[in-house]
Amino acid sequence: MVNDCDTRRGRAFDLVIQGLIVVSLIAFTIETLPNLSPQLVTFLNGLETAIIIAFAAEYLLRIVVAENRFRYIFSFYGLIDLLSIVPSLISAGVDLRTVRTVRLLRLFRTLKFVRYNRAIRRFHDAYVIAREELTLCFIVTMLLLYLSSVDIYYCENEAEPEIFASVFHCFWWSICTITTVGYGDVYPITPGGRFLTGVLLLIGIAIIAAPTGLFASAFVTARQLDDAHRNGPASDKDPRAPFDR
Repeated sequence: MVNDCDTRRGRAFDLVIQGLIVVSLIAFTIETLPNLSPQLVTFLNGLETAIIIAFAAEYLLRIVVAENRFRYIFSFYGLIDLLSIVPSLISAGVDLRTVRTVRLLRLFRTLKFVRYNRAIRRFHDAYVIAREELTLCFIVTMLLLYLSSVDIYYCENEAEPEIFASVFHCFWWSICTITTVGYGDVYPITPGGRFLTGVLLLIGIAIIAAPTGLFASAFVTARQLDDAHRNGPASDKDPRAPFDR
């Protein structure tokens, strides 16, 4: 029943656990509200205790019925299940209840969302197709962030020593500028700093657009390959061909 979601009882068990996860996340969100009444705090604490007991019992039950217990314990879901209950059981001071959100991925298996499984696989295939290009974009972005932080430091340090105190302090400005967010809390006042900001803003548009276009093109290719595989014989076309021109 625990690991078999093909039966009615197994599916009902998984749905109950998923419901408890949703309830625990809602309770956690409510706890962050200020000025809660003592009665509500007591209720939420009691609810969390009951949910922890249920999750602990479920975790132990999955270990008992698992064909390979060590494989489950060290699997992705096994570690997530453990992380969602251990901090609360030992009062570690680290609240990892939001980790339970990942456990909701079991809904895809429980409800047999095959179409969504295919969609997830297409995202993975798209990443594999454009992996090298995306990695290159990431490396170039990191280098540009560092170089722009160094440049703005030399341009603005003497004019604004409190704001641009070091290269590390300049990283915030670089990130906000290169992503074109521009919160406005850190901005240059020297001509050189403003010129550098303008150049970096223009480069930032290209940096955001480039990986977006690469992944979109790769996703279209992955979708076409998936449709060809389902509707006819597998295509011999190299999926990386559009990127090797």
